[in-house]
Amino acid sequence: MRLARRVLTAATWKINAKVIRTGVIFLRAVILARLLPVEVFGVYAAATAIVALTAPFAQFGMGAAFLHRCKESRDELEAASAHFTLKAIFTAFWMLVMIASASFFSTGRMLTALLLLIGATAVTGLTNTPKLILVRRVVHQRLASIEVIRSIVTTITAVALAYQGATLWALLSMDAVAAMVSVVALYLWRPVWRPVFSWNAPVLRYFLKFGSRNFLAGLLSQALRRADILWTQFYLGSTVLGFYSRSITFARYPNQIVAQPIQSIVGGAYAELKGNRKVLSQAFYRTNALLVRAGFLLGGVLILVAPEFIRIVLGVKWMPMLDTFRLMLVFILLEPIRGTVQNLFIAVGAPEKLIMARLIQFGFLICGLYVLGTQFGIVGVAVTVNATLFLGLAILFTASRRFVDCSVGRIFLTPILALVFGIAGARVAITLPGILGSDWRTGGCKIIVFVLIYGGLMLLLESREVAKLIAFVRESRSLESRRPRKGGVPDKATDT
Repeated sequence: MRLARRVLTAATWKINAKVIRTGVIFLRAVILARLLPVEVFGVYAAATAIVALTAPFAQFGMGAAFLHRCKESRDELEAASAHFTLKAIFTAFWMLVMIASASFFSTGRMLTALLLLIGATAVTGLTNTPKLILVRRVVHQRLASIEVIRSIVTTITAVALAYQGATLWALLSMDAVAAMVSVVALYLWRPVWRPVFSWNAPVLRYFLKFGSRNFLAGLLSQALRRADILWTQFYLGSTVLGFYSRSITFARYPNQIVAQPIQSIVGGAYAELKGNRKVLSQAFYRTNALLVRAGFLLGGVLILVAPEFIRIVLGVKWMPMLDTFRLMLVFILLEPIRGTVQNLFIAVGAPEKLIMARLIQFGFLICGLYVLGTQFGIVGVAVTVNATLFLGLAILFTASRRFVDCSVGRIFLTPILALVFGIAGARVAITLPGILGSDWRTGGCKIIVFVLIYGGLMLLLESREVAKLIAFVRESRSLESRRPRKGGVPDKATDT
């Protein structure tokens, strides 16, 4: 229960921060979508994809090695110093190669975007060590606060520049400012950890060995996440990519409220539970069950009100992305599950299990992009991405049975039924007299009917699971309230 208290506290902080952060960046995204040309988003998305696709060469899977518990990483300070040392070396080489390559192969706005993003990514990467220390301890208060501060400061900067007439620089300023905030919050103000270089050979060898096992999996993961963006840029152009990138951006907002906070926490929790199959299986089931149920609720609402959302919030110039936006919502509903399963393999020290799955997915993705993307444009790209995700989930869940006992049907069956009936009921409701004719009225009707049907079915079919979750939260809070606040030995897992 000590771990449960930390997970609960961390989840509370992260979810609250994500709600605030999501509201801020959603407002920023809406304002920028109305102020900036469509093609600017395409250039920014392509440059971001290139940098992110190559970033694993600077990371080399060493973050997972730091989170993994073993004798070489038992001493947290020594492990942190070794991680920072290798990270600095790898980042310096990556940065030099990327700057030279960008200068040779790119020109104009793309070159500007690449150079700034390379620098910002390098600076942010060097703050990973203190972040990982907090993640390893399952203590996320400071990280949650940083997310909120960074979202507010970057929003003010980007919107101010956009109102002054800047286009690409308004988007690039977000990365530059975010990097500076991370440095100040983690290294300058009450530092979590002070950078120290370490040349402890056994620990350095451990990081390199573990990282080499995880590196290819990380590279393939980025390839799966970015190949569709790069393909769209080179074959369909910046304007089309602008529509596609905004579809992905706005489709991700439901997950940013619940999924991302939980994903950032479960890695450390899985690592502590890896020796107890029963408890690890329970944690694995509850995490994924929560993600699916919350994701289907928020995603179902957006699928229904997508036309009204685009016309009211973004403006009619973005209506060409409607079908793609709806298809990407299907992808976003299930993407967090892939993340938690990947965290499981990393936590138990078997990152190589991910490589074969991602190789199969990547081959499938490339074939699908050329077959469907060339015929149906970004709609074909979205269909291919969804199919690739389904394939990967099937492979990963099958492989996860070696480490956990979990029923896929138990995770998905009830929320799928609730989602289908909720969408069907909402579609029927808008055919009633007086509903159509106003985007506000139609959208409101869809939301109310869907939430009532979805929520009612979930309570009806899973009342026992809901009761167990409530009891778990109450017990965790009760133990937390009885925990001594003064005197005694302080908890190591207290944030700086």
